Formats: sequence, structure tokens, C-alpha cells
Amino acid sequence: MKQTGEGVRDLQARNSSAVFWGSQTGEGGYQALLLDEDRGWLLVGGRDHVYMLHSDNLALLPRKIRWPAAKEHVEHCRSAGKNEMDCANYVRLLQPFNKTHVYVCGTGAYHPVCTYIDLGHNTEEPSFRLLLHSVESGRGKCPYSPLEPFTARLSDGDLYAGTSVDFMGNNAALFRTSVYSSNQHYIRTEAYQDHWLNEPEFVGSFSIPDTHSPDDDKVYFFFKETAVESSQWDKRIYSRVARVCKNDVGGKRSLINRWTTFLKARLVCSVPGPDGLDTHFDELEDIFVLETKDSQNPIIYGVFSTSSSVFRGSAVCVYSMASIRAAFNGPYAHKEGPDYRWVEYKGRIPHPRPGTCPSETYDPLHKSTRDFPDNVVSFMRGHQLMWEPVLPINRRPVFMRVSAPYRLQRIVVDRVEAEDGPYDVLYLGTDNSKVLKVISIPNENWETEEVILEQLTVFQRPTPILRMELSTKRQLLYVSSDVGVAQLTLQRCELYGQACADCYLARDPYCAWDGTVCSSYFPSNKRRARRQDVRYGDPRSQCHDLEDGSEGPEEKVIYGVESNSTFLECVPRSQQTAVKWTVQQPQAQTSRELLSHEDRIVHMKRGILIQQLEPGDAGLYTCTALEHSFSHALVRYNLQVIPQQQVATELGRAAGAKAEAAATAGLKNTGSPPQFGRAPALRNYKDLHLVGVSSLTADEYCEQLWYRDKRRQHKLRSLKWKQESRKARVRRHNPLYPPPQ
Repeated sequence: MKQTGEGVRDLQARNSSAVFWGSQTGEGGYQALLLDEDRGWLLVGGRDHVYMLHSDNLALLPRKIRWPAAKEHVEHCRSAGKNEMDCANYVRLLQPFNKTHVYVCGTGAYHPVCTYIDLGHNTEEPSFRLLLHSVESGRGKCPYSPLEPFTARLSDGDLYAGTSVDFMGNNAALFRTSVYSSNQHYIRTEAYQDHWLNEPEFVGSFSIPDTHSPDDDKVYFFFKETAVESSQWDKRIYSRVARVCKNDVGGKRSLINRWTTFLKARLVCSVPGPDGLDTHFDELEDIFVLETKDSQNPIIYGVFSTSSSVFRGSAVCVYSMASIRAAFNGPYAHKEGPDYRWVEYKGRIPHPRPGTCPSETYDPLHKSTRDFPDNVVSFMRGHQLMWEPVLPINRRPVFMRVSAPYRLQRIVVDRVEAEDGPYDVLYLGTDNSKVLKVISIPNENWETEEVILEQLTVFQRPTPILRMELSTKRQLLYVSSDVGVAQLTLQRCELYGQACADCYLARDPYCAWDGTVCSSYFPSNKRRARRQDVRYGDPRSQCHDLEDGSEGPEEKVIYGVESNSTFLECVPRSQQTAVKWTVQQPQAQTSRELLSHEDRIVHMKRGILIQQLEPGDAGLYTCTALEHSFSHALVRYNLQVIPQQQVATELGRAAGAKAEAAATAGLKNTGSPPQFGRAPALRNYKDLHLVGVSSLTADEYCEQLWYRDKRRQHKLRSLKWKQESRKARVRRHNPLYPPPQ
């Protein structure tokens, strides 16, 4: 299903700088994105196709490669009971192989296949062709099903993947296969052993070095699974982080072609509660690794949701690599006792410590995992789980949403240098087409303040966000779903208006007040007239226009008709600003606050709706923004209520005059006597509102409109006369000029 042109234009208007792309033939299933910052293209994997889009502008004509599944595999897929949509080749994996090739894998109608895309050496116009002669089996690299969660990471010529390797999806494992070698030698986790993996759903994988020695390089996997620690009657879902050594080649006499360094630990995201009862967000949805100047210590961001039937919620937790390494260097867990409960292992740990990467530099006796002693390999067969969990920084989420109409599913993070330090801006994709732009600000009590900068509806149809890719070079965010791909700008400072206070209250680290408007902030050693306060968002010390004696916004006079409704709009620039409405009656000396429980007044997101106006509703209405003990008026409306009888009289007079004029014209033409009718009844609010736009009578208002139209026609005639005079002068001096028609 494609987005309609009108719907897309409406979304573009609301999201200002958004650009949308979707295949005209509606292939859909855009689950894989690969961005090349230097060449300026974005690869998109869809159903039976790979697309190459211009990363600067998705609206430009894309290139595409059609890669359908083999006919025999499609027939086998359908005969096995799968539907026609699933029996296609969904491109699920796009990984950079070298400077000229991309490794690509697809489901192949439940027969996964992989090959390469040749881009060539021309950076301005890549060749972009699929190497069909290099197609190989994708088993252990790509899932069979287009819906199955999986992860894969290509590093140093080896593909590390978490996926299932059978048609039914029951045999899931963590694999390493070589994309260089044609013999397809692989290593994996043990099959059908629940203490290794128990019904896992893979989320992400990343190559992170532990030390400066390449022998210590590891690949970390993030997934969720049915917890082996829970009882068979209380099956719980736990999130995990696992790791393997890159130089693991399996055991010599045991664990042949199996990981001998595989360890896993629980990843906890919870809110501390009273009496030690925490509220847990157990199900990991997405993971993002934020690179820092220290390649060994990136920051890990995770999106979690609840598996509880009591409430629905999502949270974002942040982890340090130090806490993850501490869990893997801590005690192991194992089963013991008559009821085989999981407890901390306190027995003797063999040497070298299980899970340690072999290194000739540190231990010449153990150059390879095949040199590990039998007791180490035997220990690893039953001790993959660590006892200590990995806790988030500050032991609580940095962002949380409970009982929201959506669930957070995707995350990317951009580190932004602001005037008062760096801030991590979170972009969160939901299951109903929304993208949230969020920052978390720490305070003195080691707690955090959640600030939602923006909330955008990206696609016309509510659909889950499948992938997000961030371009720090172009300051763009790419968002994909089953219906298309969207391009959003990271900096949208123009949304915060022309007021200094609004720019400060927005607390957007991308933006600063330059003395005139809210514009993009660029860190520089040179002093500039750019002011910013993300941490506190306090405009009182920086905005001089608040101290110049100005009386706030201009008073707007509006008219409403008795017994009808009127809407007073007030939209704060900042997402976190609260508004308060007050009204001052014409004869009153002070204002009173409008409460939400008052009759006939409905408080809405964009203002207030006053239903069935009464004469006593007339007065001065003020909308005041409240944030951080700072308040300022946003709009002022002087509401005047026109009596119903006066409107009916004026409409009747105008209708009677019009009928008399029409009748007089009819009498001249036909000789018939004039026919006068009653004044028409009031029809709808729009007609009444049209009359109430000024304090004039209906006749005077119509006369003003007539004069305005006459002036417009006079200007058009004058402009046409000037154009004709200019052409006449040209004809007199240029005989070759064509004569008038």
C-alpha cells in the first residue's frame, strides 16, 4: 500500500523538511539500510529488489536491481503452506565488503541466498550491478522467514550472524562463516541446548576491541530469550548480551566447530521501587552503539519494552562497556541441588579462565582455542551464563513511556556539542509511524530530566518503524517502514519561532539564539553572538527583550456569535511547556484562571474550545506558557460576542436588499411583479463567523469587500496597461518584433 500524493504532501507540510520515497509498484518490506557517507548514496533492501537512493535527496530518481527468488524455491515455498507474500526474496542484509563491493543476502522464498553488489570505482556514478555468478547459500547468514528477527555483522572477512538455520525456525544459533572461503567452514553455538540459547530473538551485533591487542577482539551479540533461570510454569523473557572471541576456532576433541569462548549475561533495564521491588522492562527491542574517542569503550543504548500483562511501557537504558566487562569477569552461574536451581558457582575455575581469548603474546602454551586444556573446554559446555547482571548507568532508564499509545522499537543516537557540554540526542522509532526526538538531562541528584524536543508522524499509515540510519555528515535521519523511506533533518530551529524566550525554552542542543532568530548552533572557539542554555532553559538571564518593558504579544480582536462555538488557538513552541488560560471580564479589575472542569470550555492540545457562547464570555483571554518557574504570555484574544438577534437582523436586511435588487432586475426583463421573501434562517457557524470578522454591519462589511475588489481590478488593469505600453514602445523601435494578434 502506497501513501497517496495528498497524504504525503500533508505530512511534508507538518514535518516541514521531510522527504519521502516509496516504490511506485509497492514492493515494500524495506528492512535493510546501508549508508555510504562519502559517496552520497543509500542502499535499501526490499522485496525482490535492492534500491540505490541519493542520500542528499530521496526524491531524486533512484536506481534499482530486481533480484527475485528462483521459481523452484517459490513453488516449494507455496507447497509448504506459506503465503504468496512470504514466498519472495526479502533482502535482509546489506554489509560493506570492501571499497567496491557490498555483501547482500535475501530470504530467497525460504531458501536464503547471498551474493555481492558491484559498485565499481566511479564514486560519482557507481556501476550498481548484482553478481549473479557469485550467488551462494545464505544458510547461517540470513533467516528463512522475512519476519524473523536476526542480526549480522561483517568484520575482517567473516560474517557473524544470529539466525535460524531451518525452514520452521526452530534451530537458532550464533554463527561465524567466512565470506572469502568457498568451503563454507563455520562455527556456531551448540544446537538444541537451552542453556546456550533458548528460543532467542536476535537484536544486534557489534565488533568491539577489548585491548590494543587484536587477539582480544570480540564480537558482542544482543538478544532476548526465554530465561532458563525461570521455572517451566513461569516462563519469563530476559534480555542478554553475549560475546565470543574473533580468534575462536572451536575445540580439538570436544566442542568441535563450536564456540569455546561463548558467554552471556543478563541485561537489566528497570526502575527502582519501594522495598527493592523494581519495575522491569525485560524485552530488548533495539540496540545502538555510540562510538566515542576511545574505540574500546563505546556507550551502549538499548530500547526495552515490558512483557507484563499489568501495564504497557517502553524504556531506554544506557550501559558502559566497563559494566559489561565486569559481568563477564565475575562469577559464573550453574545448576545445583536437588531441584537444580541456578546459583552462583563457587567451585574451582580452571586456567586459563573460560571465555578468555587465546593469545600467543600472553600465554605461549595456548596459541589457539584448540590448545585449551580439556577441563577448560568441559567447563565451557555447561557454564555459558554469568551470575551477575549488567546494570544501566545510574541504575535507571534515561527515558521511559508508560501507558502510551505506542511502543518504542528503534533507536539511533547523535552526540551533539552544545555550549554547556555534549548531549546525546535520541531518535526513537515507534510501532505506529512516529519518531521521537529526545534528550536526557542529568541533575544534581544523579537523576535525569526527560525532554521531548519533537514528535513526528513520519508515515501516513500507522506502521512499525523497521530501520533508522543516521548521517552525521549531512545532518539527516533516514527512516524505513514497510511503505517507504523518509528523510528528516536533524536541525529544525525555525520551528521555535522568532522569540528569544521560545528558543531557550525549547532546549534543543542543535539550536541557539543569534540575536534575531533561533538558528543552528556550531561550536567554535571564536566568540559569537549565539546564546544557548540546554541544561536549564532559562531565558531570563539572556533574553534582553524580556527586560525592555515590552508588554507581551499584541492583542487580537476576534468575534464570536452567541450560541455558537469559537476556538482560541495557542501552540507553545516547546514540547515540554505547559499552558495556562486566564480571562478578564470587561468590567473586572483582575483575571481569573480557566479550569478544565468548567462547563462549555474544552482544553485541547492546540488551544481551548468555548461551546455555546454567551454574552458573559466576552473578555480578554490570555494564554501563558509555564516552564521552569518562567512564564510569559503567548497570545491574547479580545473576544467580543455578537448577539444572535443582531446577526439575524443584519442577515435578513442583506438578504432582503439582495432579493429586492434581483426582483427589480427581473421586472425590467420580464415585466413580472417583484417577489419578496423572508430573511433566510441562520445556516451554520461558518456563515455567522464570516459576518463577525469586523465590528461593521453586514451592509458596511459587504461594501468594504466591494471597494477592495474594485481596487484589485484597478491595479490589474493598470498593470496590463503598463505591459501593453511597454510592448508598443518595443514595436516602434524594433520592426522585427511580432505584431499583436
